[in-house]
Parts: sequence; C-alpha cells; structure tokens
Amino acid sequence: MNTNIEDVFKNSSKPNVSSRPIIFNVSAPEELAALNKLYVEGRARHIIDDYEEQQREYFQIQNPTQVFASNFEEQFTAHLAKLREQMPLWRHGRWAYFPWISTLAHILEDESFQSVRMARNRNLITEEEQEKFYNSTVGVAGLSIGNSVALAIVLQGGAKRIRLADHDRLALSNLNRIRSGVDNLGVLKVEMTARQIYLLNPYAEVELFPDGLNKENIERFFGGPPALDVVVDEIDNLAVKYLIREQAQKHKIAVVMGADNGDNAVIDIERYDENSAQEFFHGRIGRVTYDELAKLDKIGTGKKIVQHIGIETVTEQACSSFMEIGKTLVSWPQLGGVALLNGCAIAYCARKILNKQPLEPNRALISLDEKLIPNYNSPKEIKKRDKVSNEFKKFLDYK
Repeated sequence: MNTNIEDVFKNSSKPNVSSRPIIFNVSAPEELAALNKLYVEGRARHIIDDYEEQQREYFQIQNPTQVFASNFEEQFTAHLAKLREQMPLWRHGRWAYFPWISTLAHILEDESFQSVRMARNRNLITEEEQEKFYNSTVGVAGLSIGNSVALAIVLQGGAKRIRLADHDRLALSNLNRIRSGVDNLGVLKVEMTARQIYLLNPYAEVELFPDGLNKENIERFFGGPPALDVVVDEIDNLAVKYLIREQAQKHKIAVVMGADNGDNAVIDIERYDENSAQEFFHGRIGRVTYDELAKLDKIGTGKKIVQHIGIETVTEQACSSFMEIGKTLVSWPQLGGVALLNGCAIAYCARKILNKQPLEPNRALISLDEKLIPNYNSPKEIKKRDKVSNEFKKFLDYK
C-alpha cells in the first residue's frame, strides 16, 4: 500500500510519551523479564553502556590515595573481577529507560551514582552542604528563566525533589533563551524541563504542575507532601506572584526571583523563613491586593514590573524596548545569556538558604555592563543614563 507523505503530515500529532524514566534492577528476575519485554517490543532502540567507566570513577573516589599509584590498573582490574564473580557486569547497577528518546542507559545504583556525579563539587561544596542541598525540595514556578534555574540547581547536585509549574508549551520564540531545541517545539515546558532533569539525574523526583499555579493548586505546590524548602518565582503574572508570597509567608520559606535587565540580572530575595511578617515584594510596588494585580493588562503589568525592578536600574536598551511594545515589538525582550546568569545566581542563593548560610536578604544587581564596559561609572555615562531614566519616567507617568 502506498503511503502519501502529505497524509502522514496532516494526521501527525505528538505522541503521549511519559517524561519519567523507568529504573530496572536486572539482578531481580522479574525486572529482567520486564526489561527484556520492553526490548523485544522495540521500545528501546538505543543502548548506552558505559558502566565500566562509571565503576572506574567510583573506585577512584573510594580510593583517592591509590589513583596515582603505579599499580592502580591492577587494583581496578581485580575489583572488576570480583564484581563479575557475583554476576555478569551488565546485571550490576541499574538500567534507566527514557521513553521519550527510546533509550536505555546502564548506570550505577543511586548512592554510588550521586557520589560520582557530585565528586567534582568537592570541596567547593562540602559533603554536609551537598547532602542538605540534595535532600531538599525546591519549587520552580515559571520555566523561561526557571528552566535555567532548575537545571543549574540540579547540575550542582541540588534538589532531588523538584516541583515545576508552567502552563505554556515551548515555542520557537523561546529558543533564544531556553536551553532546548526544535525537537521539543509544542512540548509542555514542564515536560521538557523534567526530561532534561532526568537525563542529568534519573533518580530525581520531579512533580509537574502543567496548568501553572492558581488558587486551586498552589497549596499542594507548596505543601506537598513533602513541603517545599525554598521557592523560585519566575512567573510573569503579578497576581500569581502575590499568591506565591502568601503561601511562602504561610509556610515560612524563602522566595528567590530573578529578572532580566538587558544583559544584566536583578536577584530579589524575600526571607519569609526568617521574617514572615515582611512586606510582599519588599514594598517596592506599594500595598496591593491580589484582585488589583489580577485586573492589570499587559502594559499595566509591565509598568508594575518596572516599578519593582526599579526604574533607575533599567538599562537604556530595556527602556527603549519597553516603549516599543505594541509598535515595533510584541513583548519584553529577553536574552539567553541573562537567563543563564539568573539561573546561576538563583541556584547559588538556593544552596545558601538551604544551608542556612549568610546571604543578602533583599536585592542584588548582577551587572555585566558595570563590570565589563569601560568608563561605565564615569560622570558622562551616569548623566546619559539619568537622562534615559527621566524620559522613561515621563513615558510611564511615573511619580
């Protein structure tokens, strides 16, 4: 029977494939049978087995004083021989199956896997700090900048349990700032980010909130079980930001938020874990209610966000861009490098908060412009920025 490619395209749709890996212990006969069935059915089309090298790294970590010994290879060979005496090497460890890419990967057991994966963090992160960071529960709401945040946290060995909230799907215009590719266009951002996390740590526990956050589900996002230890706010909707702070205040946990500002980042930290009575948004947008924020249109929301960031800190390019929305631009511009910058900074903040270490309690401006542009703080450049800021104030009717 002839197949018309046009008919294939017309009837094509994204398959409903699970975004959670399946972990098999093939030393158990029933799990070996389940894995064999999966392979026979043709669902595992790619097999990755680098297990011997993982064992080598684990053996090195367990025996650091022997790594540079002249007989290290003999010691490791003897270690492998003992493992093979117990059972074939392919039956050791675990096999992780990733349904969305039809791939099986042979990996170490959980504790050994984490030990090797985080080995290069030591002693930049101490063993005690790493344990607290890893055994935490972190919520990330909003997966534009939030995608970089979630991946930076997991890359550094944080948050075995992570909750992701976003209602949106990956679009082509997102690919200037979200670390993904055209293979994920149309995929829910929570699914896409969960898959990226699982490929870094198949033993992670990722919970998805594909409707984003709202009044109906936000208590479960925060309360779990288990309850969140820290929350990252990267949502555009100011009314939902208000709900996040209500819950953070109730559960006495910190909120960390990163915002774009041209090539720079603005990091806001609200320590409801230390002072649950503090004013929302540090009082920067005044005393507002959920209902007031919910009524704002896109331009009104943008003005409030500018007010929160601080009109005096907004870069010249960001000011001019905002004034072009609805004229030559359809939305507030964002850069991929700044998403990564925010991700790094927020992951740092989360680790410090979870380890109860000293941290700026209010706001930090991370300015690449200030550090890298010659004469940035010269009287001439400051005067130029003040002029742009005053023009922007007039545009916003800012008192």
